[in-house]
Amino acid sequence: MVWKTIIRTICGSALLAATGAGVWLWAQEGPTPIFKSKVDLVVLSFTVTDNKGKYVNGLKPSDFKITEDGISQKLATFAEGSKPPMQIMADGSMRPLLPGSPEAQKQGTSDLRADAFVGTNVFVLFDTSNFMYRGFVYAEDAIADFVRGLDKADSVAVYTFSRNLSRAANLTADRNEAIVGLRKAVAGDDTALYNGLLLSLRDAAKVPGRKVVIVFSNGPDNASMVAPDDVRAVAEDEGIPIYVISTNDVNKDPISSSVFKRLATRTGGKAYWAKTWQKQVEAFDQIREDLGNSYTVTYYPAPNPNEGFRKINIAVAGDTGKKYRIQSRPGYRPRTY
Repeated sequence: MVWKTIIRTICGSALLAATGAGVWLWAQEGPTPIFKSKVDLVVLSFTVTDNKGKYVNGLKPSDFKITEDGISQKLATFAEGSKPPMQIMADGSMRPLLPGSPEAQKQGTSDLRADAFVGTNVFVLFDTSNFMYRGFVYAEDAIADFVRGLDKADSVAVYTFSRNLSRAANLTADRNEAIVGLRKAVAGDDTALYNGLLLSLRDAAKVPGRKVVIVFSNGPDNASMVAPDDVRAVAEDEGIPIYVISTNDVNKDPISSSVFKRLATRTGGKAYWAKTWQKQVEAFDQIREDLGNSYTVTYYPAPNPNEGFRKINIAVAGDTGKKYRIQSRPGYRPRTY
């Protein structure tokens, strides 16, 4: 008897083919496969806001309690905004994490390279399908303004998509290079948003440190071969927040709007509906603020027998902390080998 199983992987596997389609693997009847899970390092980015929606800055590692499935986690590094990361010592003190130092390599090879966690690697995914034809030039301008305003520590990549994905500008610290790539974009045909998003996440997952994907799209998707929840699961497991800016009316396409909200909230990002150029600029400004006011921590997970979805909880100590709102991904699934 022949059985079929779909093996969904995070990055670099046969599943992530150029089309984004799944790959069927066949096996003869035999012993049940055994998969081992392994988590080398968890990178967790999040924002903290008060009951008025204002960012809460200046918190320290000791202010946070982070658990996985209720199991307390010991932080390895801590950073706020685009500031250089700090290594957390056994006594709770902090000191700069220096590239190549014995402390940076104590837990492994390059996981704790300090330069990998300075700033944010921003992947902008720009919809150039025929749905975007009327607002194409205005959208380009809004994205260009966003790229120019990024923190100097950030790097940016610009991808465009319609039916196929085009890497207009690979990840770079050169703003002009990114904008030149953006300006070369041309209008396409059908919209394969989820295919393009999956491939963008695959690229982002290869980059160490903190990263986000920003989707600028009119929607709806009419050409993808992958389901949006499968794409969301990849982003969730890799710890890559997805921000979505849609130029469509939230009420005219409730299906896409619901999917965009789910993609964003489940990965620690946000969704915006911005029909006008001004609203698009405002959405990008808010995303830039999020990036500049976030916290990024890393930790090696404490022993946990759960090989399925591990729920992450972040709490701020003290009575005041109970009033704070934390925006983050809800958890992840460890890789299987």
